[in-house]
Amino acid sequence: MSLREPPPPPQTVHGALELRVAYPRQDVPLTAGPGAWFVVRAESTYVIPARDSTFIFGSVGRGDARLSVNGQDVPVYPTGGWIAWVPLPEDSVARFDIVAAAGGDTARMSLWAPVARGFVPPAEGVWIDSTSLSPSGDRWIRPGEGVRLEVRAAPGALVQLRLDDSTVVPLITEAAPEDLPWGERAFGTVRPGVRPGRLDRYVGWHVGRIGPDPGAVLSPDSAPAPDDSAWAWVEAVREADTARARWPLRIGLVDPAAPPVVVVNDDTAGTGRTDSVLAGRPVPWGTYHWFFPTGTLAAVSGRWDSQVRLQLSRSTVAWVDAPDVQPLPSGYPPPRGRVRSLRLLPGPASLLLRVPLPDRIPYRVDEAEREVTLTLYGVAADVNWIQYSGTDSLVEIIAFEQPAEDVTVIRVTLSRPVWGYRTRWSGHDLELEIRRPPVIDRRKPLEGRLIALDAGHPPGGAIGPTGVRERDVNLEVALRARDLLEERGARVYLTRSGDSALSLAARPRAAEAAGAEILISIHANALPDGVNPFVNNGTSVYYYHPRSAPLARALDRALVAQLGFRDLGMGRGDLALARPTWMPAALTEGLFLMLPDQEAVLASREGQDRYARGLVEGLEAFLRERAQEQP
Repeated sequence: MSLREPPPPPQTVHGALELRVAYPRQDVPLTAGPGAWFVVRAESTYVIPARDSTFIFGSVGRGDARLSVNGQDVPVYPTGGWIAWVPLPEDSVARFDIVAAAGGDTARMSLWAPVARGFVPPAEGVWIDSTSLSPSGDRWIRPGEGVRLEVRAAPGALVQLRLDDSTVVPLITEAAPEDLPWGERAFGTVRPGVRPGRLDRYVGWHVGRIGPDPGAVLSPDSAPAPDDSAWAWVEAVREADTARARWPLRIGLVDPAAPPVVVVNDDTAGTGRTDSVLAGRPVPWGTYHWFFPTGTLAAVSGRWDSQVRLQLSRSTVAWVDAPDVQPLPSGYPPPRGRVRSLRLLPGPASLLLRVPLPDRIPYRVDEAEREVTLTLYGVAADVNWIQYSGTDSLVEIIAFEQPAEDVTVIRVTLSRPVWGYRTRWSGHDLELEIRRPPVIDRRKPLEGRLIALDAGHPPGGAIGPTGVRERDVNLEVALRARDLLEERGARVYLTRSGDSALSLAARPRAAEAAGAEILISIHANALPDGVNPFVNNGTSVYYYHPRSAPLARALDRALVAQLGFRDLGMGRGDLALARPTWMPAALTEGLFLMLPDQEAVLASREGQDRYARGLVEGLEAFLRERAQEQP
């Protein structure tokens, strides 16, 4: 598969000179005409992160115009689209003076947007940045558990935390370099240089309560008044100068001998529109790592504001959203017990492993190339019987182990690579259903396959400099890919065929209900604020589960060859449309809609055809590779 040239640029547009800004979006869309100078503001919810520079993009209505932003010349693409990467002022408001000219006409606009500058230290004297106090809010921990404290204060000061019982907690300088923004870490293509260490960051460690009592972990008390004497205070002292600030933190304790027990339910309103799965995170507000179905029981060992810590086993915890767990009556015992037997029930399309359990305990499913692993928390292994119910060729062996006294691990080793799986509760029995891989024709790998194509958005979605909407591009690509797939003998299910909005939870659920064997979610990319778009752009594909990595790799190679832009590569992304477990799934980001040249490709018939062909060729390559693994 050779790398193709990108589609040729479009013909130059010769329309009226109309200066528009597509991003940052404005509260009231305005058009600046010849001879006018408009002052407009970014929409009220928009704030530019404090960075050295940021991007702004829009259109001028014609491709032969000249454009400048804050006096800096900006190229105009033949479509009239443009994008600028401009320095930010050291101020709380950024002003972008935009001037476009063509022939004898000139259009002018001044766009104002707030900048999240945060605390600016004074030139002299000792100081404390009260916005940097971490943690803040309400926390509940176990007795003997420590909390890391961080604050930004004047370099060279003596910094300490004073509690209401006269305890003093010293805070010491941590001269670690300042980290890069997450966007640069995720998308950056240029290796970052060595960043100097900061001398204004102080850290400490404390075990026990801090501040006023926050009350019960599942029903916090309201916060007392700011002048309450129970609050902790941080102070910075340098020579005769002292600065003090109240630390807005309440830390309470959870009794490990009598922990509250909760049941998972992410649809307390009974809407029926959720996926009935609650995500668990290794850290508060972190990435998804567990997926607890409605009805799962767990003990609570901590909390940080809206995040509740579930104690899955003695050594494993997961953080979940507080509104999605409901307390059980006081004294309800934490889920515990034994695993006594396993039974495998083969079927024509899948295998069902039935695991009788004492309660709906927390669990996690992991996969390797030819293995599905079920980790059960809060139970010990007492497995006298593993019944295979025959000698199915897909299963090589079922084994178990007990790495800790309250953790049981069950491994199902397969003769072929994992295609998909799902779990469900049947009473207190946990059923792990493993999908049989489809039989693939090596000569015609797409023949008979049922492919789900998800045209990403609405709701939401990116917009290009000239107003091209991502949701429209995604749908056109999906429709073209459908036609190409059907020409090669595949069956296609579209999660949407029109402009109606569809929730993230509904899309993979609909694909699974349709019996899809592969799910592809089609998108166009955009960058977070503060990331340079001129060095971070191109084609990328994302997967979540290991079984989908070969699919993502095949799609990425095919799309790069078809579209002809830089290869940003495949990546693992915690994305709803890449997380389905019942089938291989990937999310494609063909090109960056925010860049004028890539917007033009995505908006063109040829560019959409190339995107669609890349999807089909990538799917075919993946299926052909899997066909070689058939017995």
